[in-house]
Amino acid sequence: MKQLVRYAVVGVVTNALGYLVYLGVTWAGLGPKLAVSLLYGAGVTASFLGNRRWTFRHQGDLASGGVRFVVAHATGYLLNLALLLVFVDRIGWPHQLVQAAAILVVAAYLFLLMRVFVFPPQLGSAR
Repeated sequence: MKQLVRYAVVGVVTNALGYLVYLGVTWAGLGPKLAVSLLYGAGVTASFLGNRRWTFRHQGDLASGGVRFVVAHATGYLLNLALLLVFVDRIGWPHQLVQAAAILVVAAYLFLLMRVFVFPPQLGSAR
């Protein structure tokens, strides 16, 4: 449970800041999908640093953990983009609401990947 709480704290901080920047750049005229694409990398970096050390207390190899983290987030990015394509482009829902919901969906998906693929106990995590 502590791990989930730590993951949530890292996620809330990084996503709240990212969402505020997202709203600002889309308000300034940048398209929603381009904004998400540009901001995703900064969010991934902040999340890796916070989750590796604090949430999962991973002691394993930095490089291999980083590669798995990038793979996990690449699939998370594709999930986020798919949600925008379906619910904004196809259905016509407001991108602000869809992106807010996508943050929660992708966060749950990524937590599962972090536990079983990126920072599993047998690869050096101390829980």
